Amino acid sequence: MSGHAPGRPILVLNCGSSSIKFALFDAAVSPLPREPIWSGKVDGIAGAQPTYAATGLAPAPLALDAAQPYHAALQHILVRASTRLEGRTLAGVAHRVVHGGSKYRLPVRVDAEVLADLKSYIPLAPLHQPFALEAIEAMHRAAPEIPLVACFDTAFHHTMPQVEKMLPLPYSAWERGLRRYGFHGLSYEYLSIVLAERYGELAAGRCIVAHLGSGASLCAMQDLKSVGTTMGFSALDGLMMGTRCGSLDPGAVIYLMQIEKLTLEQVARVLYHESGLLGVSGVSADPRVLLPQEEGNERVQAALALYVRRIVREIGALTAALGGLDLLVFTAGIGERNPVIRDRVCSGLGFLGLKLDAASNTGLKPGGSQQISAPGSNVVVVVEPTNEEWIAARHCVAELDPGGAAKPARNP
Repeated sequence: MSGHAPGRPILVLNCGSSSIKFALFDAAVSPLPREPIWSGKVDGIAGAQPTYAATGLAPAPLALDAAQPYHAALQHILVRASTRLEGRTLAGVAHRVVHGGSKYRLPVRVDAEVLADLKSYIPLAPLHQPFALEAIEAMHRAAPEIPLVACFDTAFHHTMPQVEKMLPLPYSAWERGLRRYGFHGLSYEYLSIVLAERYGELAAGRCIVAHLGSGASLCAMQDLKSVGTTMGFSALDGLMMGTRCGSLDPGAVIYLMQIEKLTLEQVARVLYHESGLLGVSGVSADPRVLLPQEEGNERVQAALALYVRRIVREIGALTAALGGLDLLVFTAGIGERNPVIRDRVCSGLGFLGLKLDAASNTGLKPGGSQQISAPGSNVVVVVEPTNEEWIAARHCVAELDPGGAAKPARNP
């Protein structure tokens, strides 16, 4: 990490359409601690009953202004954060921004030019980009003196070779910026650090990280750098997800619009919100809910089977691109906490000589870190919690001078 700790706390905001995750890191300590001094989440912002949870507090109902619930949620976080600052001021706020386009390969302080660029990327990530930018603008209005640093989920994948970035469209599309960008980069960046610490040369070999949450993707790494990923131009691509379809024959989209007469907005809603585990099962987007209902429910069985099959198939494809596989890593909510899904995925990879240790897999505590492959397995399989917030805080610290003054915005 370049630069020096500014000596004051860093607030990290990770904003989605219906939730805001937050974490406060003490940048007076060097190196920056990986555990925040305070963290939590406002969930269900647009729903009937939002909840607030934070360090030491279980989730509890939260009343929000119905006219502007998102702004109210953010304001609630800032008020609670101020009590944690104990008279200190923030050195900066790090915002997870899903899309940096082809322009932003490094974290950058947000100014008017940067903000305009990021708004132009909203069509590329409509589920996430608008809300991160809304939070940035709200923070600037509330405290214009505090530096705001955008940290991009696409940045980690800039190391992919061009053959992985290109789409088989007319070349003019590439020149206009239509390409495979990849996402979940802050998560993969953290894994590239912690895996090197834990597994050394093994991690620097042929590695696939499975980030399995409500959104899901895989990243193939070589020398701890991204060389391939399943999400592409948008966060709809690749694996089947909680409510998103993943890879889909574009002819199906044409059919929905041409034959079934769905509008563009209706198609977008189907692909982003009504597909995936929820759409196939008709029950839930969460495997924890689906697994107990699997027996006797053919749609639930089909949803889980398709979900696992798509993961196995894409791991196989990335293994071919890597020329083999040395290390498989499960991370994020489902990857870290669902031993049944891990078991089924690994069972489908037996052709690689991968063998799971059942006791290690089922005995792992939620959020724990452990090797779960059996002795003699040709592929080492591990579970490793991710830490996107620490990566964002780390980048924010690196963007600040020792006295806390921000560097000029960088446009690589």
